[in-house]
Amino acid sequence: MSNSQKEEIPYLSLDPEIEKSIIADRAAGRLHPFRFRDENVVRRSSKEHDQATLTRPAFMRDVEKIVNLPAYNRYSGKTQVFSLVENDDISRRMLHVQLVNRVAQGIGTLLGLNTNLIEAIALGHDIGHTPFGHAGERYLSESYHKRTGRYFHHNVHSVRVLDQLYPRNLSLQTLDGVITHNGEFACQTLECGNVETFEQLDEMVEACNKDEQVIGTLRPSTLEGCVVRVSDMIAYLGKDRQDAIEMGVIDSLDMFDSSVIGRDNARIINNVTADIVNNSYGSNKIAMSREVFDDLKLAKRQNYQVIYSQEGILDKPDNVVETMFEEMYARLLDDLVKERHESPIFRQHVKSLVKMSHSLTADAYLSQEPNRIVADYIASMTDNYFMNMYARLFPNSKRRIQKDYYDAD
Repeated sequence: MSNSQKEEIPYLSLDPEIEKSIIADRAAGRLHPFRFRDENVVRRSSKEHDQATLTRPAFMRDVEKIVNLPAYNRYSGKTQVFSLVENDDISRRMLHVQLVNRVAQGIGTLLGLNTNLIEAIALGHDIGHTPFGHAGERYLSESYHKRTGRYFHHNVHSVRVLDQLYPRNLSLQTLDGVITHNGEFACQTLECGNVETFEQLDEMVEACNKDEQVIGTLRPSTLEGCVVRVSDMIAYLGKDRQDAIEMGVIDSLDMFDSSVIGRDNARIINNVTADIVNNSYGSNKIAMSREVFDDLKLAKRQNYQVIYSQEGILDKPDNVVETMFEEMYARLLDDLVKERHESPIFRQHVKSLVKMSHSLTADAYLSQEPNRIVADYIASMTDNYFMNMYARLFPNSKRRIQKDYYDAD
């Protein structure tokens, strides 16, 4: 049921001719001409164990590798939008990646794309995200940048997690979709990039670490990656509005405007999906109509104005979380450089990572640049782990942000 008194936007349907084509192509067993084919998968190592089989196709192997990583479990403890809130009815990052997957699977199935590849990209795309969402990402990047001149980006770090920290020989196509997923950069038409080798991927990672502007130039190299990228936006626009109502940040959807995609989650998903399929079927790009694209940009802009600027103390000048990030970063870096082996960075992070990595050794990992190791550790933390770690490292500090279910009473 709508929370709004405004006249509702109608649900859009597939173009009848497109619908006929989909039905006919399915009946004939025809798939999208630019669908990424399993036999073209590229991996760093040609291990016999990773060869595709009938029961475990190429990209289904990537899905299974991702969901069994320790880092995947931590999605459930990380902020999506609203931090420092004990409310089981609002989205955490685990739900977000599932919603992105669901939206992307819907679009990909209609287009006849490789849905296993879509699922692998969708489930892995935020695996390197920090605690406390995009605010935490900014704070970690600031601490990292002022010491190294380099930048921290969650999409780039997701590739590091999947390819370096827990190397499971994931495909180039999955990793490319992960690093290029950043849905903050809206495009009416997404044309595929041309990353075809791991050398090109590694160069892309390094370029992003050195120059924060490079992120805005990335393009997925498969249509499947393009679908996940646009689905990232589709999945959060309406759901974040639902969460904002649950949190009391807004009273209803009346403050949002729309001419075609709608203002509620169900209409946004349905209408943008239908428009993308109508404008992309059989094409070598993923496209939206100008009308839907303009309305999508408006929806995103209004979400920033109405919701994301009200996320709570994380974006206010006197917030304590930014200070806590810097204090923790400095302390862990000092412990690492001075080799205080009783520190959690050794006893918990390095020890656990080496155990779960399957290939890293402590000596090899500790030989890396110390700031890189500290960034790895903080990025891996859930919200609650971060707060408890801060209390452990700074027992005399008055900075505390722990809340419970009953704070609102």
